Amino acid sequence: MAWKTSDAESLQSSDELKRQKKIKMAIYISIFVVFQIIVITTMSLTVMKVKTPRFRLGNINVDSFVSDSAAPSFDTKFTTQIKIKNSANWGSYKFNAANITFQHQGATLAVIDIAKGKAGWLSTIKRTAEVSLKSSAINGTNFGSELSSGVLTLNSVGRLNGKVAIMFIMKKKKAANMNCTIAFDVAAKTLKSLQCK
Repeated sequence: MAWKTSDAESLQSSDELKRQKKIKMAIYISIFVVFQIIVITTMSLTVMKVKTPRFRLGNINVDSFVSDSAAPSFDTKFTTQIKIKNSANWGSYKFNAANITFQHQGATLAVIDIAKGKAGWLSTIKRTAEVSLKSSAINGTNFGSELSSGVLTLNSVGRLNGKVAIMFIMKKKKAANMNCTIAFDVAAKTLKSLQCK
């Protein structure tokens, strides 16, 4: 009888061991699944999130500025940086050729072209552009009074169309808009302010 009871005990203990191994395996699988869910959620909220790149004018260096408030007219040449900031995305931004229009109260003064290109992930590219603006396209009665006031305000507008490629798998179309206000100090013949939205 002792033989049969020990046999039953060993059978019971081997069943108990199998059950414990199954429980351990289920716990490990559950932990792995929860870990994977956390990793995927973190990736989708940070790395896979696509934001619109920023398209702005940078530093402006005035080369020449000539104005006449009696005739009302002006002629200016300056060098500026065009910044395409992709620092919020974990993928490169490939954009098509575009242009930037310089305006005074809706009247187009000049248009400069931007060649197509690519801004790397978490980076900003800067391109230098030379701009020449003349007041010959302005037909406003308040233009002379604006020059007399000492501050000439211009706008620059543009739109970049492109795609953000994340991990070479996912591509999202994104359009970056430029809307900058440039104020020149007429008396000092320098840049007074530059504000971009």
